[in-house]
Amino acid sequence: MKAIIIYSSYHHGNTKKVALAMGEAINAEVIEEAQAKTIDFSKYDLIGFGSGIYAFGFNKKMVELIGNASLESKNVFVFSTNDSGSTKNHKAVLDILNSKNANILGSFSCKGWDTFGPFKLIGGVSKNHPDEADLKAARDFVKNICDNNM
Repeated sequence: MKAIIIYSSYHHGNTKKVALAMGEAINAEVIEEAQAKTIDFSKYDLIGFGSGIYAFGFNKKMVELIGNASLESKNVFVFSTNDSGSTKNHKAVLDILNSKNANILGSFSCKGWDTFGPFKLIGGVSKNHPDEADLKAARDFVKNICDNNM
């Protein structure tokens, strides 16, 4: 199985940590969104897209990359880091993937240290995340996708 994980991670590198943990768990290529503009997705059996949550959604450049990618019938998953660990902010990206007839295998999120805006005044929220338990959950998530779908 050939897999690639593409991530967008700013501020504290939260999403990068998760992407690297996932990549290690399934021996996937892991690259930043800025390096993915010329990727031929047809070469991959599994594609993961991850981002920190900014203004209640994925990074705009990641959304643009997904919107421009040829993903019909491709096995994909999405993941994020945010102050709450919720997947509720994945909806817009999942809608795009659905419109492209991608085969969505799952969605994962965990807490990430957030010091944006007013959170900066109090030292941030979800400090020390993602922690080892979060990274283990990320590894387990992606291994489960591979075990059940590949």
